[in-house]
Amino acid sequence: MAERKARRDLERMLVDETAEPRALPLSLLEDITRDFSHAHEIGRGGFAVVYKGILGGDIAVAVKRLTNAFMDEMEFHREVECLMRVKHKNVVRFLGYCANRQGTMETYDNKLVMADVHQRLLCFEYIPQGSLDKYIVGTTMQPLTLLFLYF
Repeated sequence: MAERKARRDLERMLVDETAEPRALPLSLLEDITRDFSHAHEIGRGGFAVVYKGILGGDIAVAVKRLTNAFMDEMEFHREVECLMRVKHKNVVRFLGYCANRQGTMETYDNKLVMADVHQRLLCFEYIPQGSLDKYIVGTTMQPLTLLFLYF
């Protein structure tokens, strides 16, 4: 029930440009990315994997799953805070975030221990033309680099 409401809220946010980013449940992000399946992966970097999340029909969002296990809570909090403040027509809209912690039993030195598993995710509007780096690298990069070197 709560997941269905969160899905509707996310769909509304895509239409209402004045809507503020909000906390999103991990279960919703898992569902719309099909449990972060490889088939939904649209990008990968040093600290994150980006997935295409399908809300319904042709409505999509980008879900960035952070992989930096060493990012502390304050660092994530600052990143979310900065993203919430950025509002510009030329910047992809930040829709929400998820900070989830769950204990899981793992074997360590032949003993069972309770380990905290942190999941941190960011949700943005989906841009179907792909990543900006495809438009700013290649043949135009060399002239831009030279221009900056001479100024």
